[in-house]
Amino acid sequence: MEMEENRTAFETEGTAMAAESEQKSAEAAEETAGELAEARIMEEETEKEEAEEENAPDYARIVAIANQKGGVGKSTTAINLGAYLAMEGQRVLVVDLDPQSNATSGLGASTISSERQIYDVLVNEVPLEDIIIKTSTEGLDLAPSSLRLAGAEVELVSLYSREGRLKKSLEPVRESYDIILVDCPPSLGLLTVNALAAADEVLIPIQCEYYALEGLVLLLRTIEKIRVYLNPDLRIGGILLTMHDTRTNISKQVMEEVRKQYPNETFITVIPRNVRLSEAPSYGQPISQYDPLSRGALAYQNLAKEVISHG
Repeated sequence: MEMEENRTAFETEGTAMAAESEQKSAEAAEETAGELAEARIMEEETEKEEAEEENAPDYARIVAIANQKGGVGKSTTAINLGAYLAMEGQRVLVVDLDPQSNATSGLGASTISSERQIYDVLVNEVPLEDIIIKTSTEGLDLAPSSLRLAGAEVELVSLYSREGRLKKSLEPVRESYDIILVDCPPSLGLLTVNALAAADEVLIPIQCEYYALEGLVLLLRTIEKIRVYLNPDLRIGGILLTMHDTRTNISKQVMEEVRKQYPNETFITVIPRNVRLSEAPSYGQPISQYDPLSRGALAYQNLAKEVISHG
């Protein structure tokens, strides 16, 4: 009798344990299924985000070519870098933001003030796409300038959102290009501020001559202020040594000093002082057309490849 009672108790306990085990297994299976479902949802969301990123339009890098010192090769760089970037398969727009309009004439375009130009975009809010013209280099477009732009510095002062006018005008065309080069005037006025407010990065040409570093320090201070007040994402795209003359000690000293102080920002490519580079604009041609075998041409070709690799 006692043995039978023990056996009954044991069977009852075994049944309870089995039931508890089954319940735990069911709970574990349910938990696993929940985890799998959650993982699948996360995977689908990741795939959706990746697909959206893949299908999202590519926006152009906006590069402001700036230095408040004149004669350092800003326009020469805008023209020839733009041409070689286009020859590398990039869709390029050069925006001439300098009233001297050297980039405009250097690319063979008219600087007649009666035609619609970048002045009309900034002051009169004409759509940028309405003024863009083709150049003789396939894949290279131009937003031209003229002497009228000199008055924009004064006129912009009283206008709403004066520092952001260029940025606003560039937005509708960013999907149409891979890179937009903005040729800035030799000053730190409202035109240059507009360029820096719109840009993703700044390319700084420095002439290999005395006082070059002093001008660079001032420009870097301005860039820092732009970061604080207008464009926190603005970065230094690179410092470009221009007009390098291997025959002079000062060129060598400036190059060494710049590379020492800004080792990560300075381009490997150095633009030499080259007669053919200075002749090409008078023919309305980039150096890639005027004399593609010259030292200046080869230097800008290398620079274009370096700029693409930095992107």
